[in-house]
Amino acid sequence: MSDVPPNPSNKPPCSREDALAVLGRLRQAGQVAYFAGGCVRDLLLGLEPKDWDVATDAPPQRVRALFSNTQAVGAAFGVILVRHSKSVVEVATFRTEGAYSDGRRPDAVAFTDAEHDARRRDFTINGLFLDPEKREAGSDKREEVATPDGVVIDYVGGVEDLKNRILRAIGQAQQRFSEDHLRLLRAVRFAARFAMAVEEETARAIRVNAPRLRGISPERIADELRMMLAPATRAVAWPMLWSYALIDVIFRFLPSSEGVEFDARRSLFLRVAPGRAISFGLALAAGVLDYRMQGDHAADPIAFVTRKEIHAAARAMREALRISNEELDEMVGALEPLEHLLGPAEPALAIKKRFLARPTAGASRELIRAIASLGLHGERAGRLEAEFDELAKGEVAPAPLITGDDLLAMGMKPGPAFRRVLEAVYDAQLEGRVGTRAEALAMAKTMIENMKT
Repeated sequence: MSDVPPNPSNKPPCSREDALAVLGRLRQAGQVAYFAGGCVRDLLLGLEPKDWDVATDAPPQRVRALFSNTQAVGAAFGVILVRHSKSVVEVATFRTEGAYSDGRRPDAVAFTDAEHDARRRDFTINGLFLDPEKREAGSDKREEVATPDGVVIDYVGGVEDLKNRILRAIGQAQQRFSEDHLRLLRAVRFAARFAMAVEEETARAIRVNAPRLRGISPERIADELRMMLAPATRAVAWPMLWSYALIDVIFRFLPSSEGVEFDARRSLFLRVAPGRAISFGLALAAGVLDYRMQGDHAADPIAFVTRKEIHAAARAMREALRISNEELDEMVGALEPLEHLLGPAEPALAIKKRFLARPTAGASRELIRAIASLGLHGERAGRLEAEFDELAKGEVAPAPLITGDDLLAMGMKPGPAFRRVLEAVYDAQLEGRVGTRAEALAMAKTMIENMKT
């Protein structure tokens, strides 16, 4: 099948009011229609849903006939996007699914009723429907729970699992994960985000199927990790990735730490900006360092931030996750300065000022604080922290007193030495050894003459 279900992380915005209007139109036309999945889960947890998905017994052609502005993003799967007012509402036909021969999507689907649709979903907390027009519960075929937003329809025990904060696969856990291997990561993300314990059979199936994550596209894995490792709840997700052996798939292109028992007391990742959200680039930088350090507890983190090591880490993350250039630049930018700042030699003033002018200086400082909190390089890190705060009060990146045009006017030809002169003069400027354009020109002239002798 050529169609694929739309990626939830890329959904356009959708308001409850607009989704309710779409649901109402389906019902006026004689169709069964409910809110489904994540929005129902979030309402029961007291959270504001980010989007509102509609599930219906109307086949895709019927949905398209009822609305004037639609897009068939996954018609073979029964998924139609309906544009209403300022929203894009995802409308999916109730379906069952055949085998997943590629571990990503079903080979075939058949349209069905609400109960069978609920039972083909991943986790019980995501298998719920909401009837927003019904106010009183009552059914002998399913559990119904009345809420201020309508009646929740539960065929899979999701309401009870939500109440008890349990993440449980629907039906046979082994089958759920063998169908779509990305569910391995989704389980960790949901458990961490909602502070849930993973049910025993579900947890066992994650561990057994962890190697299958290799068959998922890097882009889909990266999407899950962005939602998992940037929020503050990453402190829960990170140890779970280790516990279920998923970490070794994510970092499989780095020197292996497979079989290493995760030690939270030695975890750099857990010490980066605790309790706060961070960027994905910083999360990757911290993750790369922690993965290497967990594999060799005796190693100094500086051993993993040499130019060679950072280049290898960048190549590994690009291959494993197909991250964007911006994310890669932030990861690399966060790691690069550490060798000079925490290495054996005390960094010069110019190095400190150049560092503070970098767009990733804040991310690097978070890493330095995390390293110090592990009892490593604490004295240096403390001094740097105070110096950075003081330097940041002034100008750390003034315009250079001289440029390449000045060197050309002196008769110097472009080349490696050309750049060395400019950088040396600028360092002198940053450190206050030259303060005027005349002094900068004189220093450059002296350097050029010394090169000729």
